[in-house]
Amino acid sequence: MTLRSKPAPFSLHVPDDAIADLRERLSRTRFPDEPPGIKPWTTGTSLAYMKELIPYWKDRFDWRAWEAKLNSFKQYKVEVGGIDLHFIHEPGKNKDAIPLLLSHGWPGSVFEFYKVIPLLTDRFTIVAPSLPGFGLSFAPGQRRLGVEEIADVFAELMTDVLGYQRFGAQGGDWGAFITSRLGLMYPERMVGIHLNLLPLRREIKKEFSSEQEKTYAQQLAHWLKEESGYLYIQGTKPQTLAYGLTDSPAGLAGWIGEKFPGWSDSSGQPDKAIKRDELLANVSLYWFTGAIGSSFWPYYSRLHSEDWPIPEGRTVDVPAGYVEFPKEILRPPRSLAEKMFTDLRRWTVEQKGGHFAALEHPEVLAREIHEFFRTLS
Repeated sequence: MTLRSKPAPFSLHVPDDAIADLRERLSRTRFPDEPPGIKPWTTGTSLAYMKELIPYWKDRFDWRAWEAKLNSFKQYKVEVGGIDLHFIHEPGKNKDAIPLLLSHGWPGSVFEFYKVIPLLTDRFTIVAPSLPGFGLSFAPGQRRLGVEEIADVFAELMTDVLGYQRFGAQGGDWGAFITSRLGLMYPERMVGIHLNLLPLRREIKKEFSSEQEKTYAQQLAHWLKEESGYLYIQGTKPQTLAYGLTDSPAGLAGWIGEKFPGWSDSSGQPDKAIKRDELLANVSLYWFTGAIGSSFWPYYSRLHSEDWPIPEGRTVDVPAGYVEFPKEILRPPRSLAEKMFTDLRRWTVEQKGGHFAALEHPEVLAREIHEFFRTLS
């Protein structure tokens, strides 16, 4: 019989000298120039924005306050699948609480869930892991995992470690891929799955059955041409990129700081949808854990795999729900989604919001999760 380690309580405390080192590095930031005559953000993170963000991070951002927010949740670490896995495990307030696995993505972290978890614990017991290779689930030299392996690790955590024979799952970004993979591989364990991004194959078809499909094809073509450069460098030469981003906090902030405003419903105002401190909490966690290079691995694994996480010809047949936010990076129509998800029971289209739903509109996301799982319990 295999002896399984038990989860050990965990609390985060970054050493004072690590914070001092960060501030010292920020004080020596060397900024690039920006192409003249080009609209800010067109070629990447705005120089004017960075010249405000870096001094703010150095002098005004309060890491200890965000550390305390994370430590206000019950956290643990446990060895699963060769990974020292970090996770939040916040019990529900009622005895019939449904276990609900929340999976984040890139360039996010468990900080994404700090507002939505309290809105869910009236009906759910929340398990929110740091993805293997991300943040507090990273250690130098540990094995790298793609989406498929991460789903297996999370299934093991939920059932073999925590004892939940059946549970729900929710996710966006990589979390949507992981959640869908759980529905594919472990249907007998799933109460249902809820997504705020649809992990459909990114193929541009030449034949369309509706105007919605044609519009989506145009949207996808623009995404692949103008917005997917990060994906290819992270998926082909992640090690080369990791040197600069592991050594330079300004470089790290520029790399991640493009995505939070760019993928959110910011209306051209970088701090509108996601507050500056929320961005910096995520960036700081990547910095202090040294986990940016390892967080690229799902991209490398994906680009070097022969198939999509939901393989060609396979379908996810467990009950599924979806909420679409208008500034999500890709918004496939229901007609395409139903080819992958055969039991799509809830489809909601919102008027505001973007990629980081748990940060941008936690009340809306919590409502959608409640309404979807209410019909299944």
